[in-house]
Amino acid sequence: MAKPYIYITRRLPEKVWKELKRDYEIGMWPSEEEPVDASTLKYEISRADALLTMLTDRIDADLLKNAENLQVIANLAVGYDNIDIEAAKAKGITVTNTPDVLTETTADLTFSLLMATARRIVEANQFIKQGGWKNWAPFLLAGSDVHHKTIGIVGMGRIGAAVARRAKGFSMDIVYHNRSRRMEVEKDLGARYLEFDELLKTADFVVCLAPLTTNTKYMFNKESFAQMKSTAIFINASRGKNVDENALFEALANEQIAAAGLDVFEIEPIDNNHPLLTLSQVTCLPHIGSATMETREQMIELCLENIKLVLNHRRPLTPVS
Repeated sequence: MAKPYIYITRRLPEKVWKELKRDYEIGMWPSEEEPVDASTLKYEISRADALLTMLTDRIDADLLKNAENLQVIANLAVGYDNIDIEAAKAKGITVTNTPDVLTETTADLTFSLLMATARRIVEANQFIKQGGWKNWAPFLLAGSDVHHKTIGIVGMGRIGAAVARRAKGFSMDIVYHNRSRRMEVEKDLGARYLEFDELLKTADFVVCLAPLTTNTKYMFNKESFAQMKSTAIFINASRGKNVDENALFEALANEQIAAAGLDVFEIEPIDNNHPLLTLSQVTCLPHIGSATMETREQMIELCLENIKLVLNHRRPLTPVS
């Protein structure tokens, strides 16, 4: 009897999957950095029993028409907007994601990005390496305080709550907006729920951690940035399409807001000539929110465990509802 076939859309370290070879046939795209091409993905999805995908892999209804044997798609991410969930459901395909294991790591990165943007860390690093530091000056690369400021978190899920815990350690006033109130966060951390527009007017740091949905797409637009303080700093560590990047550029260039820290973009990788990259007050990262060795390996292990469970006719640990 043939072994079930698992296809992995990016090269992963052998140590995390080699034991599977005893019970499963493994196929894998050979590059870690370059995404699987469309023709290969179409071919592999036609023969795979399980698919381990990256957030950059678009699994749409048209592609799923070829999925004759596919039982499970394990997405290496918390988000799953790259997968047509309804089309998968219609074909009886289970979709899983990787919540929880990356919460603290992503919160670390989000708060690091907030601090780096506020204190102009990247800009200062470039300044000194490029030979710009000639003398000490009282306001040389002066940034903004983080402590005792107001942080406004849009999207108070697991990661939002973890960021709020870090903000508490900096004596920050915590306000948030979410589709439903999080009473435990309000009780434990003293967070205050605000309507979206009120949060924009109130917060010194506006942090977007909302999932990408039809309701959140471009929620940060020209009108949103116009409501923020001129001293406000905007941080996005969720999804690029939650932000109208043209509106963000205009708000920064016209000094409607003070700065931005971005780990995600509308189109990734971002074009080197993108206007946002011309602004010194913008700190950019290449979508590395959960990128630590420990967390990435845990995410892969969770994906593989979900795959094994589904292929053995058992409920996965983290199915997408």
